[in-house]
Amino acid sequence: MKQEKLANEVGVSRQTIYAIEKGKYVPSTLLALKLARIFETSVEELFQLEEQD
Repeated sequence: MKQEKLANEVGVSRQTIYAIEKGKYVPSTLLALKLARIFETSVEELFQLEEQD
């Protein structure tokens, strides 16, 4: 799916999708839920918590 189409479906800019993909932006809970719904997966599958030592 192209970034622009995904962005339109969840109501954000293409730049936001790009930033999420690059790990430079942490999406809100609502946005994470919308993305998971589109990809028919769980939020946990899309985003992983980084372990800190």
